[in-house]
Amino acid sequence: QVQLVESGGGLVQAGGSLRLSCAASETISSIFGMGWYRQAPGKKRELVASISIGGNTNYADFVQGRFVISRDNAKNTIYLQMSSLKPEDTAVYYCGGMKYGRNYWGQGTQVTVSS
Repeated sequence: QVQLVESGGGLVQAGGSLRLSCAASETISSIFGMGWYRQAPGKKRELVASISIGGNTNYADFVQGRFVISRDNAKNTIYLQMSSLKPEDTAVYYCGGMKYGRNYWGQGTQVTVSS
């Protein structure tokens, strides 16, 4: 059973930055499709960014170069560095991954961007 624990959310003004962390209970080299997702009130959960085991990254169009996803295999942790935050980035951010065909999610961390 993979456990994912997010941290780093909070309240920030528009234009500010936050760094989210997602610590896994086991080596992330065995977890496929790790990424960050977000869900705003009344909206569906959507992909923000993903990073493969090999380090290839993929970003949603709305990121527009503002966020960077990275991984530290030694710490079993992935990160999301968010800059130039906008009020529309306000959401609960979740870390997710898959192993043996099963999806795993963290509990989420709230990001609130004030205008």
